[in-house]
Amino acid sequence: MAKQIPRIVDAHHHFWDLKRNYLPWLCDPEPIPFRYGDYSILRRDYLPEDYFRDARGWKVAGTVYVEAEWDPRDPIGETNWVQQVADQHGVPSAVVAQAWLDREDVAEVLAGQAAFPFVRGIRHKPRAAASPGEVRLGASGSMSDPVWRAGYALLEGHGFSFDLQTPYWHLPEAAELARAFPATLLILNHTGLPADRSEAGLTAWRTAIEELAAEPNTAIKISGLGVLGRSWSAELNRAVVLDTIEIFGVERCMFASNFPVDGLIADFGTIYRGFEEIVSAFPISRRAQMFLENAMRIYRLEC
Repeated sequence: MAKQIPRIVDAHHHFWDLKRNYLPWLCDPEPIPFRYGDYSILRRDYLPEDYFRDARGWKVAGTVYVEAEWDPRDPIGETNWVQQVADQHGVPSAVVAQAWLDREDVAEVLAGQAAFPFVRGIRHKPRAAASPGEVRLGASGSMSDPVWRAGYALLEGHGFSFDLQTPYWHLPEAAELARAFPATLLILNHTGLPADRSEAGLTAWRTAIEELAAEPNTAIKISGLGVLGRSWSAELNRAVVLDTIEIFGVERCMFASNFPVDGLIADFGTIYRGFEEIVSAFPISRRAQMFLENAMRIYRLEC
């Protein structure tokens, strides 16, 4: 019997057209520090036809576009462009848009993003320390900065969720943020960035995501699992994925490609086949939640 390919909602991906649009990290000559190292091969257009070429063989029922570090002077411009892409290609199904929460014009930007029916939430990467020992509560632009939090407080009025990308050592701050704003769903991106796979590093990462998962208004995307200098494999990532599911519960976990960025570490099929292998012992109904149904519910999709 042929293997049944699951329907998926890819809960985190990007598009860009570098001929038309300015994304500083991709367009500027000087590269930024990047957790996967050299990312020069990403300096090319990546559009729906490229995505579906990468995802061929998979039943992609819907996708969630996440802001791609577009020129912050024009956050609405990104959403306008993505709307044009969606009108032409039928994807993405939903958008997590850009809004810098500590900007003076944050209320205006959020209102502008809310005018697009397919915008479900916001991502703004808060200021992060380079290591656990450098965390300073109240730092400008951090999750504990009163100005940043004032912007975060505006999300509830628009019914927006918040996609959080930050190293795991900032998750105690994130847990406090979730407690302070219980009506706003906080979605942790890229599995909390468990790049340090030493025993001590994984212990610290587990402790941190346990603290965040204790808050009921949180969820997590299992993605972004690359480790510098190592190939993506189910063996490498099995413990991280299974620990994440155990800690958050099946109902709050979503699989995602993070393409084209995670194309630096593996092809689309390798990543999704790896996810399938890791959770193969789960009942079909539970696997369907993580591959499809949770993203549909969390991002309010009809697929």
